[in-house]
Amino acid sequence: PHTISPEVMQRTEAVPFFESLLQGDPEMSTAIAAIQTLMEFMNRNSAETVAELTSDLKGAMTELQTSDQSVASVASGCELFLRFITLTALDKPDFNECKQLLVERGQLYLQKAAQARQKIGKLGVPFIRDGATILIHSRSRVVLTLLKEAACCNKHCTVFVTESLPDRSGYIMQKSLQEAGIPAYVILDSAVGYIMERIDLVMFGAEGVVESGGIINKIGTYQMAVVAKAANKPVYAVAESFKFLRQYPLNQFEAPNKHKVGKTNKQSSV
Repeated sequence: PHTISPEVMQRTEAVPFFESLLQGDPEMSTAIAAIQTLMEFMNRNSAETVAELTSDLKGAMTELQTSDQSVASVASGCELFLRFITLTALDKPDFNECKQLLVERGQLYLQKAAQARQKIGKLGVPFIRDGATILIHSRSRVVLTLLKEAACCNKHCTVFVTESLPDRSGYIMQKSLQEAGIPAYVILDSAVGYIMERIDLVMFGAEGVVESGGIINKIGTYQMAVVAKAANKPVYAVAESFKFLRQYPLNQFEAPNKHKVGKTNKQSSV
């Protein structure tokens, strides 16, 4: 097992710390865990200049993208975090004061990011009418939060969730929905076209949102959207703003391979 020094954190210690956060709180977003890791890394970094600290943070970001998690979510969250904390000039003459200012900005960013899921839940409720039949894909914590919020607002809906092979994460989503009192049924990934005529709207989360307006998400998302468009059904992608990526792929083949297949073979589509 990895051990993490209580003093200076090295780049190689970033991934074990990051994974320990996710193990401690399975409901935590990978992007939030990555940002918390960078905060810890910054607090325990031995850099003596802002340039050195920024370089070390970029190195830690690169290390985090080697973890067995969604590369798109980690990359987008880390990049936006770094841009946010260095957004304005650091005119403090003392490096320790500059570092403290960076830490304060980082804490503010983390606080805003942590509230995003609940905010999306409240903003998304008006898009769901009472009695709606909804089709969702795989497992998404943001979609789950939104559906729970709709249930709290006395909007009764029925949810069909795809099985989502090979990890069968659709069954995990079904269990979470049923525990919240929301009727949920698992369908085969190949049954999307069959069930679509009974659906009022399609909803899924996203691992990343690219500048072309497309999203990076679990394999099968693209074909679900195509079928929904052919059936004239509305499709909503639910994602936090810290998942926005500085990339502009025009099709699925132009998206970086690191966003398509991870170490656990969790394939994504764009």
